[in-house]
Amino acid sequence: MTPTLFIVPFLLSLLSSLSLTHAQSIAPSPAADACNGIFLSYAYTRGAQLPPTLKSTPTRQPYRFESTVTILNNGLDPLKSWKVWVGFTHEEYLVSASNAILADGTSLPAGVGNGTVFAGYPSTDLETAIETAGDLTQMSTRIDLVGTQFGVGSPNIPMPANISLANDGFVCPKPTLQGTTEMQVCCIKNPNFKTNITSDDGFLPLQNGDLTIMYDVIRTYDSNYWAQVTIANHNPLGRLDNWKLSWDWMRDEFIYTMKGAYPDVLDASDCIYGDQGKFYKELDFANVLNCQRRPILVDLPLERTNDTTLGMIPFCCRNGTILPPSMDPSKSTSVFQINVFKMPPDLNRSQLTPPQNWKINGTLNPDYQCGPPIRVSPSQFPDPSGLPSERTAFASWQVVCNITQPKGASPRCCVSFSAYYNESVIPCKTCACGCHSTSSQTCSTTSPALLLPPQAILVPFENRTDLANAWADLKHFPKPNPLPCGDNCGVSINWHLYTDYSRGWTARITIFNWDDTSFADWFTAVEMDKAAPGFEKVYSLNGSSLSGANNTIFMQGLTDFNYLVAETDGANPEKDPRVPGKQQSVISFTKKNTPGINVVGGDGFPTKVFFNGEECSLPTALPTNNAYRKGSTISISVLLAIVVFMLMHR
Repeated sequence: MTPTLFIVPFLLSLLSSLSLTHAQSIAPSPAADACNGIFLSYAYTRGAQLPPTLKSTPTRQPYRFESTVTILNNGLDPLKSWKVWVGFTHEEYLVSASNAILADGTSLPAGVGNGTVFAGYPSTDLETAIETAGDLTQMSTRIDLVGTQFGVGSPNIPMPANISLANDGFVCPKPTLQGTTEMQVCCIKNPNFKTNITSDDGFLPLQNGDLTIMYDVIRTYDSNYWAQVTIANHNPLGRLDNWKLSWDWMRDEFIYTMKGAYPDVLDASDCIYGDQGKFYKELDFANVLNCQRRPILVDLPLERTNDTTLGMIPFCCRNGTILPPSMDPSKSTSVFQINVFKMPPDLNRSQLTPPQNWKINGTLNPDYQCGPPIRVSPSQFPDPSGLPSERTAFASWQVVCNITQPKGASPRCCVSFSAYYNESVIPCKTCACGCHSTSSQTCSTTSPALLLPPQAILVPFENRTDLANAWADLKHFPKPNPLPCGDNCGVSINWHLYTDYSRGWTARITIFNWDDTSFADWFTAVEMDKAAPGFEKVYSLNGSSLSGANNTIFMQGLTDFNYLVAETDGANPEKDPRVPGKQQSVISFTKKNTPGINVVGGDGFPTKVFFNGEECSLPTALPTNNAYRKGSTISISVLLAIVVFMLMHR
């Protein structure tokens, strides 16, 4: 079929045969009149089949959809920073949304098939009828959605499973269908909900989160302004290394200069060839740092702290490291300043708009999901003159980020278990940190990892094959064909149950760094559901019970030795395996505070393990003692030593 013959049916289908139109009116629907809260509606407008035509797999057939979401405030109080949940269920891929952004910081186009939360932009608040004399332009907003959904063609209608108000303090019943193309619900305030009252200036109070980012405008002019960005970590186990912060400019802004941080790409070409270059004809764009719509900003190295041009900002220049407050409160914050140039029609010193769709991440750190910037009361800072007074920002916004586990994401660290009563180590799970799609060596991604002799966890996975095979033959363990893939983790942690006696017990923790990057100021934490109250001491590391979490033990390196080095070459690189960076300590517990504890039965093993804030993959099994035969220990050890000797001198 020629391209013309292919496009014509598609256009006819788009414009007519599969179109479903419904009346659009400024006035709310009659059902809204009966709602004395927040009225929500979702209306499917039209749709059409998209190429290619997939007759053999109709569930994968793509269709265009257009719909509208309406939010109307019929209540007594203004709705600040409105958010609406739409429970999409047809693998929707959203291309555009008017008057709104995705609240999780994702830029469009984006997949929203599991449902998504919309937040208002550029207007974030909905006023009341009382305050506006019934002005619907201030009381309501409408989101026009355009996207692609899969598998629902005419005459069926791809409606969401649910719509509801996502703001705290509201109750939304199950929505009702109006025919087949519209869904409505009335959400009312929960009388039992307790929250901070909005401040006298009408702004929302500051919110809590694992990580918060303040965007404070500290100087403003007609064509540009200076903002101070403060990243603060509040999670006792949260952490960022080599942080990267990104956002979307929504009104053609660009970065002229910065102090305390820097764009990862210096590029003014988008300005030179864009509207910015046409408007700022006299500006030397050679001095402009970045004109990307979505810049990526990074911290400066420590040696730039006192740089009069780039540094001299308190809490800047730490190479992107933000520690948990439980580890060092003075290093749990990062600050930088940014000079932003604006474009018409915003050339007014009071016209200030923050960037949207914030994202922040680090290396071997938890994943964070950030909400939209919320206008809050202007921040106050100590006066730089040193006088005992406070200087107030011209405008402030807060971005709240929380640790999340993205669907399908793999951990970046893993744990192995071993015990004094079992000669085998239960290694990290197969593909614990994911498996490479292209591998030069065939391996199984589904077979369980082979049990290992203790010394095997000291060498890289690629050097364990002979040891694992020899151990399996010696112990008569089954061996799958092909053999299991490795764990592919940059950091692994071995938890070894060391002793168990009448009044107490001990464990040994060993942290291995298999990566090419060393870790300064590292930490690890273990969650012990039943054993934590008996925690006594960590001997070769700094260890303590985590404040506010009675079942978590927090560990870091000793002062001046808190450095986990990278993997290095062996003594003879031609034949010796690479050597991981390693830190190790014994931990002692008493049974006095944990009567009835069953150490060997499982209470002596952690239920969660964290490294630098990242939750690690745990084995699915624990060492057992039914196969332990004390009398055979020496003979087996001798045989294994002979096997290892022969393999190394093959």
